[in-house]
Amino acid sequence: MIGPVAGTFLGIHAAYWNEAVLKLVLGFALALTGAGTFVYVYLFKMVSHLQSRLGPMEAGPHGSLQLFAEVLKFLQKEDVFPAKADRLVFGAAPFVVIMSTLLIYVVIPVGPRGVASNLDIGILYALAVSSISVIGVLMAGWASANKYSLMGGLRAAGQLIAYELPLVLAVVGVVMQAGSLNLQRIVAGQANFKLFGFQGLGLYAIPQFVGFLIFLIAAQAELTQTPFDMPIAESELVAGYMTEYTGLRFLVFFIGEFATAFALAALGAVLFLGGWWLPGMGAHWGSAAWSREVVGTAVLFAKVMLLGFVIFWVRFTLPRFREDQLQKFAWKFLIPLALANILVTGIAKVVASA
Repeated sequence: MIGPVAGTFLGIHAAYWNEAVLKLVLGFALALTGAGTFVYVYLFKMVSHLQSRLGPMEAGPHGSLQLFAEVLKFLQKEDVFPAKADRLVFGAAPFVVIMSTLLIYVVIPVGPRGVASNLDIGILYALAVSSISVIGVLMAGWASANKYSLMGGLRAAGQLIAYELPLVLAVVGVVMQAGSLNLQRIVAGQANFKLFGFQGLGLYAIPQFVGFLIFLIAAQAELTQTPFDMPIAESELVAGYMTEYTGLRFLVFFIGEFATAFALAALGAVLFLGGWWLPGMGAHWGSAAWSREVVGTAVLFAKVMLLGFVIFWVRFTLPRFREDQLQKFAWKFLIPLALANILVTGIAKVVASA
C-alpha cells in the first residue's frame, strides 16, 4: 500500500524522497485517525454508556463533532511558558513524545503488502522507538520548573523503564515461536501455525496466553493509564509532568497518549491475534488483490478496536496502584512470570523439533 505498492497502484514510480514524504504523511494521518477513533469511541461514548450517562451530545449528531470542538478549543488557548522554565526543552518535550509514537507506525503491517517499512527487525525497532517517549517525559518534568512536574516526570520515567522489561520479554515468546523479528513473518507464522491439528487455531494468543496477558498489562502501564496512572495523578501531582502545559502542547501530549494506545493495540493484534490475517483466508494473497488489502486492513482495525476496548475498560474500572505497589508488581511478579514463559516456550520448541 505504501512505497512500491503505492507506485504500482498509482501507475507511477516515485523517487525516494517522494516515497519518504508519502510515508510520513500517511503515518501521521494513521496516528491521528487512530487517536481520534479511540477518543471518540471509547473516551466519549463507551465509558459514558458503561456509566449510564450520555456523554457529549451537543456538537453534531450524537456528539460526533465533539472531537473537533475539543481540538479547536485547545488551538485557541494561549501557549504559556512558566517564567523559570527552560523554554527550548519545555517546548520540545511534547514533540519528542509524539515523534516516538509516530515512529512505531512505520513497521505496523495493515495488509499483505501494506507496510511503510518491512524491516527484518520490525518488532525490535518498534519496541526501541517506543522507549524514546521516556526522554520527552523527563524533559517535560525537568524543564517545567515545577516540583510536581518534576516528581511526575521521575515517577513516569521509573514506571516506563520498569514496565518496558516485561513488555519486551512478553514479545520474546512470540519471536521464538515465529522464528523471526519481522512483523509480516510473524503474521504469516500464525497463519501457518497448527494447534491441536487445526490451522485455524494458530493465533499465538493461545499458546502464548501468559505472554499476551503480560503484554496487555505492560502496555497499560506504558500508557500511564489507570491503574498505573500514578505519574499523572490529579489528586497528588496535579497532572504530573503535564501540569504547566496549555494549548497546542498539551494537545500534543493528549494525542500522543491515544495514538500510542492505538499503536500498542495494533502491535498486540499483530503479535498475538494474527494481525491482518483472518483464519481460513490464507496468509499470502495475490499482489494485485487490492480488495484483499482492504479486507486485511478492516480485519486488523477490528482486532485493534477489540484490544482498545479492553484497555479502556480496565482504565475506567480498576482503582489506582500506589507507587510502591506498581513497582513491586513489575519487578517481583511480571518480569519473573515473563522469564518463566520464555523458559516454557523454549522447552516446548525443543520438544516439538525433537
